[in-house]
Amino acid sequence: MARSFNQVVLMGNLTRDPELRATPNGQNVCSFSLALNRSYKGSDGNWQEATDYVDVSAWGPVGERVHQYVTKGRPVLVSGRLQSRSWEQEGQKRSKVEVVAQDVTFLGGRGEGGDESSAPLTPTSTTKKASDKDVVIDDISDEPIDLSEIPF
Repeated sequence: MARSFNQVVLMGNLTRDPELRATPNGQNVCSFSLALNRSYKGSDGNWQEATDYVDVSAWGPVGERVHQYVTKGRPVLVSGRLQSRSWEQEGQKRSKVEVVAQDVTFLGGRGEGGDESSAPLTPTSTTKKASDKDVVIDDISDEPIDLSEIPF
């Protein structure tokens, strides 16, 4: 059987906040949707705008990072593969083609995209809270850093 090539690269904005779920065996998967804007020249010769919507799923650490750092409206670059699946719902056969992300790159600055345009790029409220073991530096002095004290 001949080998096939299945790779897709998409750049767009999230249409909703990512949703993180865990499978019964404990593996995390993050689902989100991208809006992809495009322009084309219509039959009347005028430029038209259109938007395509693509569902994406990111597994494991990639999905966890997407859920932690990205919100609705943020631009991302997704590279992955197309995957089709089918199921039966209420007696009707359903099918879907989606992108399984292998890598997600966060684009734009901290204040770009989304409804929270001035919000910094920080973990969402569903991430873990700080514990006693976490080190938090409240104030950094203006003293120079001695490079010989860095352990690596």
